Amino acid sequence: MRVISIKKLREFWTNHPQAETSLRAWHTIVKASDWKHFPDLKQSFPSADLVGRRTVFDILGNRFRLIARVNYQTKLVFVLHVLTHAEYGQGKWTK
Repeated sequence: MRVISIKKLREFWTNHPQAETSLRAWHTIVKASDWKHFPDLKQSFPSADLVGRRTVFDILGNRFRLIARVNYQTKLVFVLHVLTHAEYGQGKWTK
C-alpha cells in the first residue's frame, strides 16, 4: 500500500512527540501490506473501524486516532486526519 501523505503524520508528531514511534510503526505496516478489502486490513489492525467510507485506526493504545480513506483497488491510503482522542470525540472530522 502507498500512504498519501506522511506529511500529516510528521506534522502531528511534531506537536505530539509521544505519537512518533507509533505513527512510524503504523506507516511501516501499511507500506508492507497488500490489502484486498477491509477484513485483510483488520488482520493487520484488529482495532480499526469503518466509519462510512473512512477507516479509523487507534494509535498508541487509543490515545490518538488516525482517520484514512483506503482504496483497495489502487492500493492507496489517504491520511485525512490524525487527532488526539479528545479531538476525535468532538466529531469535527466527520464533516
